[in-house]
Amino acid sequence: MSSLPSPTKEGGIPGRPGNPQHSSDGLQAGLKNRHLSMIAIGGVIGAGLFVGSASGIAAAGPAILLSYALVGLMVVLVMRMLGEMAAARPSSGSFSAYADQALGRWAGFSIGWLYWFFWVVVLAVEATAGAQILEGWIPAVPQWAWALIVMIVLTATNLVSVSSFGEFEFWFAGIKVVAIGGFVLIGLLAVFGVLPGSDNPGAGFGHLTDAGGFFPKGPGAILTGVLMVVFSFMGSEIVTLAAGESSNPQRAVAKATNSVIWRIAVFYLGSVLVVLTLLPWNDPSITKDGSYVAALNSIGIPHAGQVMNVIVLTAVLSCLNSGLYTASRMAFSLGQRGDAPSAFGRVTRRGVPQAAILSSVLFGFVAVFFNYQWPDTVFAFLLNSSGAVALFVWLVICFTQLRMRGIILRESPEKLVVRMWLFPYLTWATIAMISFVLVYMLTDEAAREQVLLSLLVAALVVAVALVRDFRGRKAAAPAPSPAAEPEADEVVKG
Repeated sequence: MSSLPSPTKEGGIPGRPGNPQHSSDGLQAGLKNRHLSMIAIGGVIGAGLFVGSASGIAAAGPAILLSYALVGLMVVLVMRMLGEMAAARPSSGSFSAYADQALGRWAGFSIGWLYWFFWVVVLAVEATAGAQILEGWIPAVPQWAWALIVMIVLTATNLVSVSSFGEFEFWFAGIKVVAIGGFVLIGLLAVFGVLPGSDNPGAGFGHLTDAGGFFPKGPGAILTGVLMVVFSFMGSEIVTLAAGESSNPQRAVAKATNSVIWRIAVFYLGSVLVVLTLLPWNDPSITKDGSYVAALNSIGIPHAGQVMNVIVLTAVLSCLNSGLYTASRMAFSLGQRGDAPSAFGRVTRRGVPQAAILSSVLFGFVAVFFNYQWPDTVFAFLLNSSGAVALFVWLVICFTQLRMRGIILRESPEKLVVRMWLFPYLTWATIAMISFVLVYMLTDEAAREQVLLSLLVAALVVAVALVRDFRGRKAAAPAPSPAAEPEADEVVKG
């Protein structure tokens, strides 16, 4: 990571000492504690939770709870490792910058670009999902136009200032949090038959075992469920990137990593448990209407489908907003380290990385075009080739933390305020868990293509990184001493 802030477009260096409005790398320190708290909470609630849980329930039955718990445990451990590094060395490049320092420049380059690629593809997915909902409400506007409008609006908020991004994300995430919290509370009251006016019979926890037992598809279905839910957790690490643009990044990171356990327990395990206790897992309405809509219908909530559409749209807009932010900050960090065009590493007078934002959203627009023009070929390739990147990122975080612990202890031990539990044993256990999931994906027909294509793209990026490293070392190699040159000439002449 570059130790010097890049000049702004206007020629100044906003990160210079004495300017408290900017962080050391030139970005504006405009995120408040409430912004970071809500980004941390909302980061683990993606649209995938609302729209993807039904397929997981159908594949594993009530045992899907164990799938969520296993992946949740993995995320908690990875976030603890990342929190240790981010609290000691806050950076807009987060794990990419740490991999650069601990594993080598090739590692920071590779994982940084793969992560950027993942999020710009997500932009296209979420923009299309949001456009489908909006077109259903106002069909006079075509779907592609809605996708364009949504991306333009959120690009504008990111370009204005980081505080405008934080404000939008605060409200988007707030709506998600209130919705999920309300769903869990109302659902549990209905489960135990104490919700006034509920249409649900209130069977307690009976539905967890009354339709073929807790493992209706066998214990092996837990692993199938893991593959289906693992990608809905991607985004937990966003707060460690955002912390670099706050006034007290160390405190923000420590608070976020300490609260990740209850966030996953309440929002993922809690909400899915409510669905499974309100309805038998094999109720046709779960796959037909979606798990949350079916649960709300069973209680008797009027217009449940439209209520959930509003919540899902909010989740989509939140994911778009944070995805564009995340992609742009990773591009900014790569630009500052010389691993991307230097323009990416520059900021405007407001401390915004304008070129990084525009380049990220441009690729997002192109991906949206591919989604409408060639959904089953070009866009399917983009989607599958970025599918396993989440697991690659988590794996790199683990290996990076193994090395960074020693570096931090040598250089600034007083900054080790967040520590990974049972180091290095739990770190190695997490590596084993993630590796097992990747290998198991190769045995699953639906997931195999994602892993293989993601590995192919990763191999190409790593190859580019290694070639760059080799050329850089060759260029930096010392030239032969002048005294040796005449001697060589004499040998040739002789």
